[in-house]
Amino acid sequence: MAENPISGDIGRLSLNGSGDSVQTSHLVVCFGEMLIDFVPTVGEVSLAEAPAFYKAPGGAPANVAVCIAKLGGSSAFIGKVGKDEFGEMLANMLKENKVDNSGVRFDPYARTALAFVTLRADGEREFMFFRNPSADMLLQESELDLNLVTKATIFHYGSISLIDEPCRSTQLAAMRIARKSGSLLSYDPNLRLALWPSEDAARKGIMAIWDQADIIKISEDEISFLTEGDNPNDDTVVLKKLFHPNLSLLLVSEGKSGCRYYTKQFKGRVSGVKVKPVDTTGAGDAFTGATLYCLASDMNILKDEKRLRQALLFANACGGLAVTKSGAIPALPTKDEVQQIMEGVSA
Repeated sequence: MAENPISGDIGRLSLNGSGDSVQTSHLVVCFGEMLIDFVPTVGEVSLAEAPAFYKAPGGAPANVAVCIAKLGGSSAFIGKVGKDEFGEMLANMLKENKVDNSGVRFDPYARTALAFVTLRADGEREFMFFRNPSADMLLQESELDLNLVTKATIFHYGSISLIDEPCRSTQLAAMRIARKSGSLLSYDPNLRLALWPSEDAARKGIMAIWDQADIIKISEDEISFLTEGDNPNDDTVVLKKLFHPNLSLLLVSEGKSGCRYYTKQFKGRVSGVKVKPVDTTGAGDAFTGATLYCLASDMNILKDEKRLRQALLFANACGGLAVTKSGAIPALPTKDEVQQIMEGVSA
């Protein structure tokens, strides 16, 4: 695997193949859940032990959309929230962060989803979801903003929207429309076993759309789960079981250690950026958002390993910064903040 050092200078990330500056960041449309995370006011406690909670906007696709916009890119969100105060707050949050929220729909009968999340002292994440059903599960195909879907350079989604109808059929329809319109499909499974009926249902549901994606981001734990216990660090496992013929980029996030990348031409590892962690919520979404921000600026990055490694170092730094503050969306950094932490850093 490639380990050649690269510069921390991200000023070259937006250069095209001829060396000219690329000013346009093409639209990334994120589809799926948007919710309220309730996070303990103190760290390293279980949900039962937490003395109090504060609310923070969240939901993986929404996190990615905001990350892209905060970095200076162009993003939109498609999903459904309750016609309640939390739903209005989330829609306004997107607007305040310069994310196109015209694809957000409001359900007058179902509530906005809630999630209680904590990182316990033993390092394990603990989740408790309130979705019985929540509005995000009820988005119908007739409510899709087709204008947004067809304009997407990259259409990004997860697997949580695949768990229940009608949202599952709506996501599949949006993927078909995006593909027909020439969009690249980006997939982050974002495994949340507590939401699936069973482990088998989760594995089958996630893999059912695996071969449709052009870009996939996955964690080491998810590799182990999807391959039913295989070694997530074994390149042979990853390439034989998870890298499908039409895939342009497979990313394996390794937390603070960085990430691995696999394309048709090359594979390698890019180191992480050292930070003092406070809350790991949303770190993977920051990494994904930063990667898509770079790719949306210039898809030719995928053909140039040096520039791909620069983009992934940038994404690692973005993910690193996201853990230095509490919450997911509130912790997402700006491009200037990422540039500052990258000064003198190499992969």
